[in-house]
Amino acid sequence: MKQIIKTTFYPAKIKKSNKKNKALIGVGCNIGNCVRRFKKLYLFLSSHPHIDILQTSIIYKNPPFGYLNQPWFYNTIMVVATDYSPFELLNFLLYVEKKFGRKRSFKNAPRTLDLDIILYNNIKIKRKKLIIPHPFYKKRDSVLVPLALKD
Repeated sequence: MKQIIKTTFYPAKIKKSNKKNKALIGVGCNIGNCVRRFKKLYLFLSSHPHIDILQTSIIYKNPPFGYLNQPWFYNTIMVVATDYSPFELLNFLLYVEKKFGRKRSFKNAPRTLDLDIILYNNIKIKRKKLIIPHPFYKKRDSVLVPLALKD
């Protein structure tokens, strides 16, 4: 059953930042205790010198898409400020996914953590490794519902 979850850090408006770039990050998980992992992610990112968390949304539990034979997903979004370039941010997020136990066994496989750059400032990038804005975000409830409920 679809569900909206609120915790100490989700949703939250945090602080202002003097970092020059703003990014919208989609966060997903469907292996293990995702709500606890999101808390650990929040604490990890909030203590990182290159990331300021500006805002988070509710956590939204919803069914998988693509590969359907897997547990439902927990999704949230974060608005962050950063001095990282888009490609530096991508590499950092891939590092964070790995740090939190992500293994890429096949496309749309279950995962401990999924971090996607949805938007980055107002720029557009279309490269093999990175497309901004995220090409499917306007079609996914896993982004649209948290985005609508981030305040």
